[in-house]
Amino acid sequence: MIEFLKKVPIFSNLEEKECEKIIKISKLKKFQKKEVIFEDGEKAKGFYIVYSGKVKIYKISFDGKEQILHIFGKFHIFGEVPVFADRTYPANAITLENSELLFVPKEEFIHLIEEYPQIALNMLSILSMRLHTFTSIIENLSLKEVPARLASFLIFQYKEKNKINITLSISKNQLASLLGTIPETLSRILNKFSQQGILTIDGKSIKINNIEKLFDIADGIVKL
Repeated sequence: MIEFLKKVPIFSNLEEKECEKIIKISKLKKFQKKEVIFEDGEKAKGFYIVYSGKVKIYKISFDGKEQILHIFGKFHIFGEVPVFADRTYPANAITLENSELLFVPKEEFIHLIEEYPQIALNMLSILSMRLHTFTSIIENLSLKEVPARLASFLIFQYKEKNKINITLSISKNQLASLLGTIPETLSRILNKFSQQGILTIDGKSIKINNIEKLFDIADGIVKL
């Protein structure tokens, strides 16, 4: 478990003895596929780290439409923001597959931060990156058309993995929700990208053949 914690960004700079203290206050919980972890508005009692599996964070609009905010895999933390503000969770969280999550309780964790300020500094870095991600989501949904949103998503995957071959970790239906569109529209745009030679698509495997064209589409320079 110590090796696992050292790969979690907020704990990467901690000594082994400090990781042991975190393990001592935490609990590994098992969740079945599509099991609710917490709901929007529920009082935050702590945060979670994905040990295995995948978790979807999403909001439901007044008209019942689902908007995916994040999909998290191994080593990602979620539900951490309201822990420090003594508030409720701002969204829903549900598992996409059988998952194991490390639950870190709020009160005990705050005591650890007082003892080890480096954890707080690491947390600030994570929250800053999370804010940047939310800003990108808002920009994509409000200012960009769907092809530009898809291009931005693929560019993000390309930068994160540093390779042109991408394997989608989520279904196309989930990707459509993440991009604020419907599956039929997403499929149509993927087909256009493929026909123009920008991508080679084989199921969930996507090869980027023209990254420059993707950048142009994401920036609105080229319209489909």
